Amino acid sequence: MILRDWQSECINSAISNYTNLKKHFLALATPGAGKTLMASVLAKNLHERGLIDLVICFSPSSVVSSDFSEELVEQFGTHFDGEIGALGDSFTYQKLSSISDRIWLLFDQYRVFVIFDEIHHCAGSSELDANAWGAPIIKKIKDKAAYSIALTGTPWRSDSLPIALSEYCVKSGAVVCDYVYGLKKAVLDDVCRVPQIVAVDNDRITITNSVEQRSFNSFLDLLSQNIMPYSEVVRNDLVIEQLLLRAIDKLGELRTVNDNAGGLVIASSIAHAYRIRKIMKSKFNTDAIIVTSNENKPDKIIKQFRKSKDKWLISVGMVSEGTNIPRLQVCCNLTNIKTEMYFRQILGRILRKTDAPNQEAYMFIPAEPSLVEYAYRVAQDIPEGLSRVKFINMDEELTTSITDTVKSGEDVVLENNDDDTIIDDVAGAFELIESIEPEENDDSSHIEEEGGEKSERIVGIIGRFKHKQLEIEDFELYQISSYTMDKLKVLNSVSL
Repeated sequence: MILRDWQSECINSAISNYTNLKKHFLALATPGAGKTLMASVLAKNLHERGLIDLVICFSPSSVVSSDFSEELVEQFGTHFDGEIGALGDSFTYQKLSSISDRIWLLFDQYRVFVIFDEIHHCAGSSELDANAWGAPIIKKIKDKAAYSIALTGTPWRSDSLPIALSEYCVKSGAVVCDYVYGLKKAVLDDVCRVPQIVAVDNDRITITNSVEQRSFNSFLDLLSQNIMPYSEVVRNDLVIEQLLLRAIDKLGELRTVNDNAGGLVIASSIAHAYRIRKIMKSKFNTDAIIVTSNENKPDKIIKQFRKSKDKWLISVGMVSEGTNIPRLQVCCNLTNIKTEMYFRQILGRILRKTDAPNQEAYMFIPAEPSLVEYAYRVAQDIPEGLSRVKFINMDEELTTSITDTVKSGEDVVLENNDDDTIIDDVAGAFELIESIEPEENDDSSHIEEEGGEKSERIVGIIGRFKHKQLEIEDFELYQISSYTMDKLKVLNSVSL
């Protein structure tokens, strides 16, 4: 097994830390760099050195958990399923609350090496401020594991809570990583693709309700005035058509060179996913495979798509960070989740390089202000020799008038009926969610009360769509807020 340079460096750095009596190691590596392989080889190395007896892995989804198990099997040549003779097991974070006591006893009886994939899902500097996933890590693993490694591609949380097991810089509040491998370096090393973001806008938007009609010349103009939530934009048939048109055309271009290239659509809800597929079939004569928590064996669907030559996969909360489908090169972002973390996680799905001749990568988004800001933010550090931010305005005269009727109860963000399905970054939570709160300035305003009855709003979006294309680079570290740092001082009664 030939490792990439960064993987070898990270393994050597981790072993050096461990031999210097530091039990925990945090590695930041851009999505698509190969963290699963690196951590698995590190585990094997520690075992061969006689430093550990067992390996236990925790990850945010069953698909990623299965991938880790398969990689550990590949490295060790034995099974990782918790059965007799196994050298360990791989779990999802959702299982932390239901793991049997016999598993926890292993930490007292053996030297256990623990791998935490995408550790930012787990919050807490102590049991006092920990979330449901961070609490058992702090209480039952932190002081009992022989060694541990935490992996992340996005080392921050949208709710600004501290990441479990992490250290923070006293002055800046930024998370302290033991090893960093950013997208800029990964592109220079030919490990990751150079992604391009295409933001689709509209210059004539008409909003009509029972009393008035208003016009807007862009999504920025519309959304900045809180006239309608972004969730209605991504559900609008014309918006869906316009993004799909460009995404499908781009995938078609890529497949003329690489017939294995695949595309991913991220939908807002299960109903939304089926609506998108219906539009793909009726408007573009293109079919897609849907994977949601409602499907029978969604993990199997994802793995089958990974190995197939099928063109499109439509996902609701199932294909996010860590999910390894390297042949994905085009992504259509139609979720109504607008956090930067989720944006970057989706982008990460198209960054993994393959041996195929064409390695272009494209993400298509509505020109929602926050999403465009994220694109600009990561566009500021591009490897020398690559083109800077490139703007392309593409005007298309449209004669179709689309109206959407908003109905009570229609706007479900994501459906989560499977313990192994996570809802990333909704209301700041990365754990099993009992209720889903709408985003700020989002779904709460689209039903108006008039005389005790709910009125309907007609949304018409017509005119010329245009898009701006941005080449983006490098993920920067984000920092915990000063407010949260002050709160932690009180909670932990320590001076940071």
